[in-house]
Amino acid sequence: MKSTKFFILLVATVGLMTLSTTASAFSTAACKACHQVDKDALGPAFKGIAEKYGDVKTLAGVFKSGFKVENRKVAQSSAKWKAQAPTMTGQYDNLIKKGGNEDAAAEALFSVTKAGKF
Repeated sequence: MKSTKFFILLVATVGLMTLSTTASAFSTAACKACHQVDKDALGPAFKGIAEKYGDVKTLAGVFKSGFKVENRKVAQSSAKWKAQAPTMTGQYDNLIKKGGNEDAAAEALFSVTKAGKF
């Protein structure tokens, strides 16, 4: 029974990832250049981002609020991320904001985190 529930959840997660990617033309493929799911890279791990914001709606709200990486606490807490912040804000502008993908990007981040992979 547990494996059946897990399979249904897995199929639903993949379906949501596909739906959000298809519906908005948003893909996390470019995100892999700087982010990993479970560990920090050039940018913070998606898992850490998901834990910090808690849910899709909250993260989408942050994206919609005039998001700039340099204004985020996580960027201020690390010299590495502080140096990368203008580049990350530019990527956000190009990949998320420009296409109106704030909701889809937040959904994709949480879906990828739940799946454990891009």
